[in-house]
Amino acid sequence: MKTGKIAVAGVVVTVFDMLVGMISCGHFFNWVYKVEPVNVWKNMSGPPGPDFVIRALSLNIIFAFSYAVLRKGLPGKNRFVKGLSLGLFVWALGILPGMNAMFSFMTVAPVVLIYWTILGLIQASIDGLIIASICGDAK
Repeated sequence: MKTGKIAVAGVVVTVFDMLVGMISCGHFFNWVYKVEPVNVWKNMSGPPGPDFVIRALSLNIIFAFSYAVLRKGLPGKNRFVKGLSLGLFVWALGILPGMNAMFSFMTVAPVVLIYWTILGLIQASIDGLIIASICGDAK
């Protein structure tokens, strides 16, 4: 797999995730962050800083690299099903355990955790599709 495609996929997914975050968390569903307890949130007077973007980009490049490494072993007959499979695996193995831990050990409103779980399912699935469409089937 060419590293350029992995990097491009990481950038595209990061931009997509940021747009989804602005639209969903920043606009349509920002009410979930007003459900008590609200003292768990940092004061957000503006968008996340560059350190957040760098971390998000790094994680999305790792996500794309994971597709490149695991592509042949993922279920599905074409790249799109394989990308969707990877997104669902990331959700099942990463997001669900994280939400369970937050529910068990942190003081966060359950509605926020439900929202993040559903958003994570949708977003990880689409992220996998984006990565697969860019990285494709080629070596």
